[in-house]
Amino acid sequence: MTETLSTGIEVLDRELDGGLPEGRVLALLASPVSQSELFLYEMAAVRPTVYLTTERTETDVIDGLAETGVSADDVDVYRITSEDPLAEANTAIEALSETGTLIVDPIRLFEETEANAYRTFMNDLKTRTAETGSLTILHCLEGRRVPDQRDRTEYLADIIFDLSTELRGGKMENSLSVPKFRGGQALPESIALDLTADVTVDVTRKIA
Repeated sequence: MTETLSTGIEVLDRELDGGLPEGRVLALLASPVSQSELFLYEMAAVRPTVYLTTERTETDVIDGLAETGVSADDVDVYRITSEDPLAEANTAIEALSETGTLIVDPIRLFEETEANAYRTFMNDLKTRTAETGSLTILHCLEGRRVPDQRDRTEYLADIIFDLSTELRGGKMENSLSVPKFRGGQALPESIALDLTADVTVDVTRKIA
């Protein structure tokens, strides 16, 4: 029987009937201005985590975790810096524990590698995630230029979280939809979120 893993966000877990199935790869689509990294910190807080950072330094990530109350004791942060990022990532992924969490923040550097190499990496990643009963989160920033292989990322991911950010009445508003959910049920409505020092769900309203 497939176990359910918590997202670290209590109200979201209730919306998802307990959380996310183990052994799945999740793509988090978000604008660079959305503070979507707070999602990653919440998910890192609930299980031993391997955190691959491709843009920020290890110190920046550890400080970000600490600012949201997440201890770095159970989070192994790796800065991907080499000219062969997929090989470096594969080495770090070997440290992924049973029912742990793997975070790639953001995935763009890998998406810009050669197509066949990236396809192989993604399929090997899915296999490793399933073997360990873990949860992998790929942080997919959707800025002014989307990588050519983003379609492949979204296709191979088992679950997609789509975080939309809009300026309304002088205030930034975020909503989360789940358009794809292999092994579960996509949410019929999007969820209004408050991304400040942490992630909270606004249960007073739903955004269609």
